[in-house]
Amino acid sequence: MLFKKWQVNQIDRTLASELSEECDIDPFVALVAAGRGYTDPVALDEFLTEDIILADPYEMADIEKAAEIINNAIYSEQKIAVFGDYDVDGVTATVLMYSYLKNRGADVSYHIPDREKDGYGINMSAIDRLNDLGCQLIITVDNGIAAISEIEYAKSLGMSVVVTDHHLPKDELPQADAVVNPHRPDDYSEFKEICGVFVAYKVVCAVEGSSPEELLADYGDLVAIGTVGDVMPLIYENRVVVREGVSLIANGSRRGLSALLKVAGIEDDALTATRLAFGIVPRLNAAGRMGDAARAAQLLLTDDDEEAQGLAALLGNENIRRQALEKQIMTEAVSIIEKKGYKHNRVIVVSGEGWHGGVIGIVAARLCEKYGRPAIVLSCADGIANGSARSIKGFSIYDALSDCSYLLAKFGGHEMAAGLTLYESSVDSFRRAINEYAATLPKTLPLLQLDCKLNPAALSVELADAIKTLEPFGAGNPVPMFGLFGVRIEKLSPVGQGKHLRLTLSKGEVSFSAMLFGTPKNAFAYDIGDTVDLAVTLDTNFFNNTQSLTVSVKDIRKNGINDDRIAAELDLYESFKSDLFGDYEDINPTREEIGAVFKSILNKPQSLDRIQINNLDSVGCAKALIAAQALCELKLCSVFDVEGTPFVKVTSTQKVNLADAPVLQKLRGEYYGA
Repeated sequence: MLFKKWQVNQIDRTLASELSEECDIDPFVALVAAGRGYTDPVALDEFLTEDIILADPYEMADIEKAAEIINNAIYSEQKIAVFGDYDVDGVTATVLMYSYLKNRGADVSYHIPDREKDGYGINMSAIDRLNDLGCQLIITVDNGIAAISEIEYAKSLGMSVVVTDHHLPKDELPQADAVVNPHRPDDYSEFKEICGVFVAYKVVCAVEGSSPEELLADYGDLVAIGTVGDVMPLIYENRVVVREGVSLIANGSRRGLSALLKVAGIEDDALTATRLAFGIVPRLNAAGRMGDAARAAQLLLTDDDEEAQGLAALLGNENIRRQALEKQIMTEAVSIIEKKGYKHNRVIVVSGEGWHGGVIGIVAARLCEKYGRPAIVLSCADGIANGSARSIKGFSIYDALSDCSYLLAKFGGHEMAAGLTLYESSVDSFRRAINEYAATLPKTLPLLQLDCKLNPAALSVELADAIKTLEPFGAGNPVPMFGLFGVRIEKLSPVGQGKHLRLTLSKGEVSFSAMLFGTPKNAFAYDIGDTVDLAVTLDTNFFNNTQSLTVSVKDIRKNGINDDRIAAELDLYESFKSDLFGDYEDINPTREEIGAVFKSILNKPQSLDRIQINNLDSVGCAKALIAAQALCELKLCSVFDVEGTPFVKVTSTQKVNLADAPVLQKLRGEYYGA
């Protein structure tokens, strides 16, 4: 049972009412905004404005120098190469810079590295190839800030280099002719959380000598895709470009994007930033994950309808292939994690032979979500392990890797995500080291942030429509989530060939339904008659010209639980299962408590999650898990699998000596066997 700590935003309702009046917005929208920190009417007006207001590009260090170098190269007919990256930010940045220069009549080409063959960023062999082609100016987009030796080499060959990037610089900047990066120590940009394509866009604006508002109609769609794809916070100017970019795409800004919308099954008028993130970005990313990212670039560049349709279909198929490969690796990784007991570690480290490098980052994110803790997935080949790491808020995976750097050949990243390389022979040592580091820190729990508590009587189409005022939604501005507390489950209805559940619920005189996607009935740990709390999002749906409300369940838990108690119990349990030294008396079940767990299974097999829920208030979740393990070890119960969900059933009622259970002996310090 993945436990998340729920936290409800604190809201001054009087202030929210004043904001509603002063900003002339829906009272509920004001309530949500106030809970998110928008307590000043001016700041809220700026957030909600439909005006196109973007920062002055000339705030960025070196941008004038970069513009001068690029214009001189155009005027003197130098050969220019745009060097990009294989992810969606890098591809859109490449297309933006290349298409602008091409429209200016420049002698320009673009180059995107192969993920498997070349790796990330510009490299020596690529520089040699460009030099052989007579390239005189290299413009990097979404990379280059860490390429110290590579750029030095390009300069030694007589080439000019302009770096445009948004990744964090190290202590030394590359000795390029110009380095445009908002994270430079001497950069005075007010807002720095922009992606690579947005940096490239600002450079193009400076080269053209235009304001960023003027060129948005030409390139806003590309900036929007890169911003969403690189999970930038949708605040300040990011919010503006994504809002405008989504509108441009919906209105047919590019043939390739229109074709891709059809492949994704997204109607133009239904396009949102969320649908962009889940429908368009993965298909564009699939080109680089599964092969040649240049195919995505060509899709964005083409003016031919037939070519656009062919490339869109190709990327759609590549995305399907990516999904299948991701599912396969995920299944293998989960099997290893469960078998080896890694799920109890503070940081999950799992490795496999020859896992595809293009999808291990996605698998790491899925594992992080599944287990509620940082996850590192390593692909091993020829004695080398290359990996991707994902983390949860409050645990810096970059700091953790830094602490273990003596075991790593190289690593890089930030608080929530990173990449790393080490020798395969060091994987076990690395797993121990990073978990020892994590054990020195307070336990970090996955946090679920609720905008406010909601009475089910308030659920309506009008409410769902009102909160759309806060769009576009994404990182930094998530879809509003609400808590429905103390509702009763009245009915469970499998839908979608049993893949999803429709819950019929009630509170007082109010009855309503909610959808729980991706959870079949056997994996649902609650039953009819249970009183639960729900974390939900709201949306509207059109069917037969009728608008209806969709309530989607994002998390569910037993009503009235004590977060701190459960967190403490599970922390002890996981430390015990990870063989860490400690005092585990608080999770050592008594004979009576084991008997209570046995009785809860006696008449009907129960899932492990249900066993915890049944005994949450009395025995406690950790003791219930240990009791179930002891009963299985003593052959009184056994575990069986129902479509991936473990169930426990009673197999014997004979009397046994509970003290013979190895897990109980280990708890009492009497047994330390396998």
